[in-house]
Amino acid sequence: MKKILLVLLSLLIGLGLFVWIGKITGWQEIKQSFLLFTGWQGFVILGLTLLMMLIGTWKWKEILKGENITISFRDLFKPYILGFSIMFLAPILLWGGEVFRSYILKKNNSIPWSKGMASVIIERILEWTANLIIIFFGLLFFLLMIGLPPIKLLIIFGGIFFVFSGFIFYFYFKTFKGESMAKFFLRKFGFKDLGDQSAVLKIEKEIFNFFKPRQKLMWKGVGLSFLRAAVMYVRTWLLIVFLLGKGIGILPALSVLGFSYLAVMIPIPAALGSHEAIQTFAFNSLGLGASSATAFTMIIRGAETIIALMGIMLLFKFGMGFIYTKLNNLKPNNFNND
Repeated sequence: MKKILLVLLSLLIGLGLFVWIGKITGWQEIKQSFLLFTGWQGFVILGLTLLMMLIGTWKWKEILKGENITISFRDLFKPYILGFSIMFLAPILLWGGEVFRSYILKKNNSIPWSKGMASVIIERILEWTANLIIIFFGLLFFLLMIGLPPIKLLIIFGGIFFVFSGFIFYFYFKTFKGESMAKFFLRKFGFKDLGDQSAVLKIEKEIFNFFKPRQKLMWKGVGLSFLRAAVMYVRTWLLIVFLLGKGIGILPALSVLGFSYLAVMIPIPAALGSHEAIQTFAFNSLGLGASSATAFTMIIRGAETIIALMGIMLLFKFGMGFIYTKLNNLKPNNFNND
């Protein structure tokens, strides 16, 4: 019940931000900018969004291959999209998408929980690493050319950036030294007698085995993460060109992408409101127009919502199959007649 209330609260906050930005920029101007986006342009943005998902699935497949697990691309694509839909629509449920992906691997492919969970954690760490580097260079250019943002945006988004950066730095520092983070945190919560067979420690061991600087697989995962970011950069650049009808510099587009990554770090469903707030400031500062910013975020959200709806349909299908299996197990002939 508490999780549902948190999802609803975060959604209401997002809706409030969205309406506020709409009133400031003007709904009519937003509508006119949005109507410019029709026909083949929409298919291009949707196609690039789908390509991002395919590259993410490819990266996950390579990570599992490093754990000596071979699964077809098709069997991985479905849980990947399903996990994305949970993260996109209910980000307040921390690690909800990752846990569900691991559960599907275990149920459908008999993959041990430790290996499945390790693979999705590795995939997310690689993603955050690439995203934070993009954010850093995007913000660096922005600060050099424009200056500091308003204090409220600086506190909110700057705080989010430093929290994630601190976590990633701590993770790599401990991982490369081979020092267990799991034991430290578990002992903090009172779990002192941890055997080597602990599920958490097994997951951590799998993660440590992947993140070795001399291992080619790690760098391949990093490369695929940046390839996915490159596709998202192209999507960002093209969408701005479609909306403005003219080209934009490489570095301003990088700043816009960095702000997009920052927005999705705030746990609001579909980054509703938070994305508009930061992109309105960014577009205004870069001379791209506030109305274009809102149209930009709405189109990006629309493309990703279509992908998320695919995941929701898969989730519904999975849930119905689960219920059907349970009901079959309750048939009279499955009970002992003692």
